[in-house]
Amino acid sequence: MRKSSFVIAETIPGSYDGVGRQVTSSFFHRKAPDAALPIGRYIGQPLTFKCQSIEEVRRFLAGCKAVSAQELFGKRDYWQPPEEFERLKKGGCVDFSLWTWRQLLSLGYDARFVGGARGRYGIGHAWVEYFENGKCFLVEPQLRRVGERIPRLSTLCYRPKLSIAMNGEKLRYFVHQQPDFQPAWSFLLPLVLDWLVFWGWFWLRTIPRMPKLLLRRWLWHK
Repeated sequence: MRKSSFVIAETIPGSYDGVGRQVTSSFFHRKAPDAALPIGRYIGQPLTFKCQSIEEVRRFLAGCKAVSAQELFGKRDYWQPPEEFERLKKGGCVDFSLWTWRQLLSLGYDARFVGGARGRYGIGHAWVEYFENGKCFLVEPQLRRVGERIPRLSTLCYRPKLSIAMNGEKLRYFVHQQPDFQPAWSFLLPLVLDWLVFWGWFWLRTIPRMPKLLLRRWLWHK
């Protein structure tokens, strides 16, 4: 895996259908959430900010604010074009992910924009994935301040449903299934320990900084 400073986790084989099944664009558009513009529009326009590394991608996103489409545009769903998100530096998970996807493609990654569900209650979400050396890596742009990675166990919360890839100048569309993943405890134990160490250390570092972070958040909303 390329050395990077971004929120990345290798998915667990058998738990995450990263490849999916290719479908036609008409099938995808019938199943996909409503986008403000044709899908090709989100990939075709040039961006002003051209990252030279994954670290630059993370630094840019660290300066962006997570805001709902309802708050920004008065609409329940609105997919900002990446160049618009780049200018506003505000948006939802779709906006963060579309921009990140564009940057990873420019850096030469075999990357996809992914839409699906995350969390215990299956809340709709968008993220990015890429393939390297036969492995699938999940990229979570909205956890950009956490560090370089998230624990592999965290990827179990992500359930892809639809994804878009770029092959040269041609878009490809995929649908995904939820695998029946029932691992043995002997397999899960190291992953659980890694998860506990990661988030335990994260909160030990974060709690002393909470007053400053809350003040910054309050000033941002003023």
